[in-house]
Amino acid sequence: MRLIFGMIIGAALTVGGAYMADAMAGREAKPIVNWSVVAENIDTVTALARAGWKRIAG
Repeated sequence: MRLIFGMIIGAALTVGGAYMADAMAGREAKPIVNWSVVAENIDTVTALARAGWKRIAG
């Protein structure tokens, strides 16, 4: 029973997170409806994290 409840909660969080990301992005941003948009967003976040780490680590 906990497994099924966990799967339902996970799906709801995923859909809710995608909705919130689309709602807060603004009108000019592409909505997250396919994996290529998600990959671009992850690449951007990864590049920012790496640049920040390089700045911290020297």
